[in-house]
Amino acid sequence: MVQVILIALRATVFTLVLTGLLYPLAMTGIAQVLFPGKANGSLVEENGKIVGSELIGQNFANPGYFQLRPSAAGQNGYDPTASGGSNLGPTSNKLKDRVAQDLERLRKENPQASGAVPDDLLTASASGLDPHLSPAAAAWQIPRIAAWRHVAPERIKPVLEGAVESRDLGFLGEPRVNVLLLNIALDRHFGQPPAPPTPPPASSGGAAPAPAAAADPLH
Repeated sequence: MVQVILIALRATVFTLVLTGLLYPLAMTGIAQVLFPGKANGSLVEENGKIVGSELIGQNFANPGYFQLRPSAAGQNGYDPTASGGSNLGPTSNKLKDRVAQDLERLRKENPQASGAVPDDLLTASASGLDPHLSPAAAAWQIPRIAAWRHVAPERIKPVLEGAVESRDLGFLGEPRVNVLLLNIALDRHFGQPPAPPTPPPASSGGAAPAPAAAADPLH
């Protein structure tokens, strides 16, 4: 009986050391040697500062940047600690109201844009953290970005075209653009865009001022 228990204990300790210590250390070491960028979260560095990850979408409030689709991750969207969708179905009035509000906002913010608003600017991803847009959704925003940065739209189009990622293995998925990398490319070509004006403070006895927008990742 004692011998059986000792054998079981030795097997347990061996398995714990092998699978709980040696294997993870080996995989971590191999990943750090072969794929250091991906193993460390695909972090993006610009001007000596970490500005985000290629894998996690971020909100860009400045009109001079390409902006992502809606997000239901967290209270204000794009919260990396609260990844998830809204779980609202196609018959949900709340979803219909949100889409209608976003459609109105996009039309107001992009008065020079032509054609219908692309679907992915109105629909959230399942994770709420999708870092990509379709090339069509990005191109639809070019007139707004060009006007805000005071450059011709024709100068922005090549930057967008150079950022388009093709299908994986040539046939999986759809062409896409990583919005963080695209906005970095914009700043490299044209410099950072002017900051939006700060809303005036509310007068005494008036409504509380709107909360300040979060700083853009590249500022």
